[in-house]
Amino acid sequence: MKINVSQLTKKYGTQNAVNNISFEVKTGEILGFLGPNGAGKTTTMKILSCYMAASEGDVTIGNIDLNIDQESAKKHIGYLPENNPLYHEMPVLEYLEFLAKLQGVSSSKIKLRVKEMVNLCGLNREKHKKIGELSKGFRQRVGLAQAMIHDPEILILDEPTTGLDPNQIVEIRKLIKELGKEKTVILSTHILPEVEATCDRILIINKGKIVADGTPKELHKEAKNQHLVKVKIESNDANLVMEKLEALEDVENITLSKEDEGALLIESKKGREANKAIFKCCVQNKWIILEMRSIETRLEDIFRDLTVN
Repeated sequence: MKINVSQLTKKYGTQNAVNNISFEVKTGEILGFLGPNGAGKTTTMKILSCYMAASEGDVTIGNIDLNIDQESAKKHIGYLPENNPLYHEMPVLEYLEFLAKLQGVSSSKIKLRVKEMVNLCGLNREKHKKIGELSKGFRQRVGLAQAMIHDPEILILDEPTTGLDPNQIVEIRKLIKELGKEKTVILSTHILPEVEATCDRILIINKGKIVADGTPKELHKEAKNQHLVKVKIESNDANLVMEKLEALEDVENITLSKEDEGALLIESKKGREANKAIFKCCVQNKWIILEMRSIETRLEDIFRDLTVN
């Protein structure tokens, strides 16, 4: 089921939390919805899931206009909010049965649907416990199960991997990718490698406005005007190396690699490549180059460039 957003605005007093944004999500597409805290992500997702009304603009879910018929739209949407509100005193099975009834699942199918969600979300060992007795990771799984209990065509997931350990994150990633073959998924997360591994397309919002929209490959291609090179240099004076390289005309910024001790990440100025200048500098100073290679701009760098004031 397709989502179409046109000139959407949400105002709080004089402030625009969401400022005249337009985009669409196609059926069977997994959209990564990114932005810094306060950018308007959660507000947009609440509007799309009918938890909040827009100030201006239009949203359609399939052929349903949210300004006209939110009740019909809700039947097609599964929503996992960021804070994942749950009834902690209820056992897992009882809670999922309760949500299935609320979502209009027929009485004859509730038991089967709950069993499917328990298996799908890995809740079998914990299904008889009260939700309040579960770890944060398992409570998050219960949140995912309730979002999917009525088999919606659209899933809106706000930080679905919060509180999960690395193994659980991999499992949820596989689950979301599998669901994305049949459903339309909007996924918000701060774990940027997850976005590249899971999403077909990325939309970045900042200060209520869309600042980037494209596939991971397209965003990397657009960012390639800022060339990044990894260099390891053998020298007795690391401070002198940094000083000389930072002074090069083509060099914008130098940072130490967190993954590879002693390696430098050298960012060229836009539209330039500093490789030749770095090489000449090393030759002139009789430094030995142990490694020098161009590396692809990371999604973290693209995100930072688009959202840092």
